[in-house]
Amino acid sequence: MTAQFSAEIDQNEFLPEGGRVVDAIVTVTAQGGDLRDTSTALTAAQVIMVDTSGSMAMPGTKIAEAKKATAVAIDTLRDGVAFAVIAGTAGAHMIYPGDNRMVPADAKSRAEAKAAVTRLRADGGTAIGRWLDLANFLFAGQQAEVKHAILLTDGQNQHETPQDFQRVLDACEGKFVCDSRGIGTDWVATELRKVASTLLGTADGLEDPAELPAAFRAMTESAMGKSVADVSLRLWTPAGAKLRFVKQVFPQVEDLTGRRTEVSARIGDYPTGAWGAESRDYHVSVEVEPDAIGEEVLAARISLVSGGQVLTEKRVLARWTDDTALSTRINPQVAHYTGQAELAAVIQDGLKAHADGDVETATAKLGRAVQLANESGHEGTAKLLNRVVEVIDAPTGTVRLKKQVASVDAELADVRSVKTVRVKKKPAEEG
Repeated sequence: MTAQFSAEIDQNEFLPEGGRVVDAIVTVTAQGGDLRDTSTALTAAQVIMVDTSGSMAMPGTKIAEAKKATAVAIDTLRDGVAFAVIAGTAGAHMIYPGDNRMVPADAKSRAEAKAAVTRLRADGGTAIGRWLDLANFLFAGQQAEVKHAILLTDGQNQHETPQDFQRVLDACEGKFVCDSRGIGTDWVATELRKVASTLLGTADGLEDPAELPAAFRAMTESAMGKSVADVSLRLWTPAGAKLRFVKQVFPQVEDLTGRRTEVSARIGDYPTGAWGAESRDYHVSVEVEPDAIGEEVLAARISLVSGGQVLTEKRVLARWTDDTALSTRINPQVAHYTGQAELAAVIQDGLKAHADGDVETATAKLGRAVQLANESGHEGTAKLLNRVVEVIDAPTGTVRLKKQVASVDAELADVRSVKTVRVKKKPAEEG
């Protein structure tokens, strides 16, 4: 069935006299929507981009597992889903079908595509923008409600300029969703995150090529399970209010503030892509005009909309009080996700400083990251940081940079920096 949406607001609506800033976490949950229920499934199209540069043969397990993973993704497609496979080098080459088009998935086309994939050979360079450019061309010929791409690379984007790469990303934005994955030791986290951020997908690195088939299956299943397309977070604010920011904060940090589409002077839409059965959290921060003690105002109205239909809606309130016990109370959800956003930023800043040889800044930033990961219970991030620094005291963020850090460890910490964990609510905060 089609996903049904609900929303919850976590905030402290009480402000001190003269207070202006209102922060709220909105948890949006879509229930229902199942990739096995083809009666209500959205029409879909998928492009798989596989790096076939020469380095994919070093070791050969990378190209071998990439072939297996591509075959798994092809088998995961529903009947009728248009698909294509691209081999990526310093150019972009159609592997299946043989010309620049997409074909519906059925028993015959799946078998043909998997046979073509077995013939992939590793040879050439890397120009990710050209792969995306061909994918964009293919998707332009499709009317599918969900357009999803998988991009796999094992190297740096060496054979095109950063300007050309950005130009292609700008052209692709809003046209399709792309999940990017790195394998091996030479991929660059910032490039994968840029693809995922611009194209509303996910980014990650895989340490073992054997992980690829399961990863490709999971990404394809997620795309096939979408049941509501083109969903936007709609935000209304009152006259005189100033929007400070809108961020997705779970399952990963993504700043949506600059992606506003004006509906009216006081209403803006922020893209969230297609939804299946899933849950996401957003942090909305608004600056309002102060009112008198005891007054309550509507600081924001938050809704999810698709095709002009409101899927769910919640209100964010502001109430002024002279009771300091109320006005100074910190909402645990807001505090948690503020820390999670800072965690992502300090990891990225610290790793950049480390790469630049700025030991002092790197130590300070990564120490703060260790402290935040410890406070939030983000065990996955803490383990990755342990590969980059020697932790002397996690609660205070006292660390020492390791003399030798494997490049892949730094890239894994970087690419996963935006992944977040949820705070566990206490019973008094539930229901």
